[in-house]
Amino acid sequence: MATAVLPTAALHASAVPTHNTPLRAALRDVPQLHAALLKSGALTTSPESFHSFLEATALPSPVTSPAHLSYAIRLFRLGPRPPLSAPSYNILIRAFFRAGHPEDALHLFVEMLDAANVLPDQHTIANTVKSCARMYALATGRGVQAYAVKRGFIVDRFVLNSLIHMYASCGYVVAAQVLFDAVEEKGVVTWNAMIAGYFKNGDWKDVVEMFKGMLDVQAPFDEVTLVSVATACGRIGDAKLGEWIGVYAEEKGMVRNRNLATALVDMFAKCGELDKARRLFDRMRSRDVVAWSAMISGYTQADRCQEALAIFSEMQTTEVNPNDVTLVSVLSACAVLGALETGKWVHSYIRRKGLPLTVILGTALVDFYAKCGCIEDAVKAFESMPVRNSWTWTALIKGMASNGRGREALEVFSSMREADIEPTDVTFIGVLLACSHSCLVEEGRRHFDSMTQDYGIPPRIEHYGCMVDLLGRAGLIDEAYQFIRNMPIEPNAVVWRALLSACTVHKNVEIGEEALKQIIPMDPCHSGNYVLLSNTYASLGQWKDAALIRNQMKERGIEKIPGCSLIELDGTIFEFFAEDCDHPQLREIYEKVDEMIENIKMAGYIPNTADARLDVDEYEKQVSVSHHSEKLAIAFGLMKSRPGATIRLSKNLRVCVDCHSATKLISKVYNREIVVRDRNRFHHFKDGVCSCNDYW
Repeated sequence: MATAVLPTAALHASAVPTHNTPLRAALRDVPQLHAALLKSGALTTSPESFHSFLEATALPSPVTSPAHLSYAIRLFRLGPRPPLSAPSYNILIRAFFRAGHPEDALHLFVEMLDAANVLPDQHTIANTVKSCARMYALATGRGVQAYAVKRGFIVDRFVLNSLIHMYASCGYVVAAQVLFDAVEEKGVVTWNAMIAGYFKNGDWKDVVEMFKGMLDVQAPFDEVTLVSVATACGRIGDAKLGEWIGVYAEEKGMVRNRNLATALVDMFAKCGELDKARRLFDRMRSRDVVAWSAMISGYTQADRCQEALAIFSEMQTTEVNPNDVTLVSVLSACAVLGALETGKWVHSYIRRKGLPLTVILGTALVDFYAKCGCIEDAVKAFESMPVRNSWTWTALIKGMASNGRGREALEVFSSMREADIEPTDVTFIGVLLACSHSCLVEEGRRHFDSMTQDYGIPPRIEHYGCMVDLLGRAGLIDEAYQFIRNMPIEPNAVVWRALLSACTVHKNVEIGEEALKQIIPMDPCHSGNYVLLSNTYASLGQWKDAALIRNQMKERGIEKIPGCSLIELDGTIFEFFAEDCDHPQLREIYEKVDEMIENIKMAGYIPNTADARLDVDEYEKQVSVSHHSEKLAIAFGLMKSRPGATIRLSKNLRVCVDCHSATKLISKVYNREIVVRDRNRFHHFKDGVCSCNDYW
């Protein structure tokens, strides 16, 4: 809070000038100043002194406190003071607006109109229109505009700028543009008012086009302009203009402005320039929650989720508290990584702080728990939400589907319809996935037809892919093939790959070969295509054909995507690759794997080497499959967690047949529940049984 400009000694009545009152006064100095002005007689005889003191009281820096405003109102109402004038009213109208009381500002304007001896001036009009904009009181604002026309103030640039801002704030951007076009000499405030209007309405392209128009006519702009334009560039992905703004801001030293620096961090992050965003972020002297949220969101959206959680951890060492935007991004990162403990901490934080469970935050919680395999917790989060939309219901349906609870997912869909929530095309993807993962073929057919017939939702390529997956998983390979041939839209590589995957499971070489033939022209470098057919040959003992496919991969420079599994222990994510050789506890982990394999062999485990490397003998194949990433992660989990604790991990690829069989036995021999999230679904292993019922 700024203190009075005059020294204490100057406050004696004999030394007080008639109109040299401080422009801003600390509350503790106000009574003393008041007394000095009264004693000198300046308060009642000099309107300039009164206005200066009223302004110092009503509009201190940086904000108008309730105590300041109360004192100013008493001074205005009770006096002693000179007769009231437009400047007196203008000061108090500004103070009400600044203190967040625009309705009181409007009442004061009406009082002026009723007064016989005081007429509003152009500043009164401009500030009153701002209050109308703050309240979205368009009808009142139009009345004020009519008064401005009557008094001849409509040509004043302050009045015009305020009107442009009001119409834009109320969503009437066309009216704002008409007024903007009528301004002959447009200053930076005028341009900013129009840009702010488009910004407020989310018309990001128009914001960018307005700024380009400014550059064309060489109009002046400032940090306020660049904050809006940089944000808009991030929303539409205009990296070129965003980069230009970044360079300009650096050259002019504008990045010291925290709002602009934050907008640039957000823009770079949204445009995928995360390293540039991080460099600027690290240079910021002070960072608010918006800056932290921009970085966390940027990392999450770029699938750099471990870095997102790392920077969130860094944020927790500061005095900046996360908001709902921050927490949504953190929960999304936790969902991708399967970071259950970190996500649970976020949920606990929401409850401790009493944060409102908005639709977006609540939906993120439901999605997080579902993607961590905690479907009961997802249901609890869903039920605790005061308001849910179609995305919330869809998150729960998809969560049920991926966790192998297909019939429950369909029951949730029925409840959604009973609640009069219209399903979206994404909802039907969840419904069809539920049918696919639970072998509900007839239900899947019915819901696929219902999309168009009952809801008018035309199937997209994703829906056709779900139907191919449904039919293929059920062993209806020929029907799935014909379904693709009869599609009204061109099938893509994903659709054909779903068929190829089904051919691998059901050992259908003929259609598998046809599927690969269709895929290669569309997606020639995807290693999974070749691996699937190679595994099909291997499962039938056609080793030469399998080796031929692998050789084709080598000749074309296509490398198999390495298996990678993530496991969270005590809030830390650990990453393992197949045949890993980089972990600091490598020797202990492989010893635990050997022990684990020996124990489950005594329980009936027989290694399935169909998915092993082809260029080694049988013994080495067995060793190879024992070193798959999920087995290493499970062994590490057995080493580091307390007896009986649930082990949770996620894998980037589909769980192979050998690891699926082994994990069932590990859960039984070690008396552990093991939850594995692979590329397609969840597997809940307990007592030697998997929730997928060996249907995956």
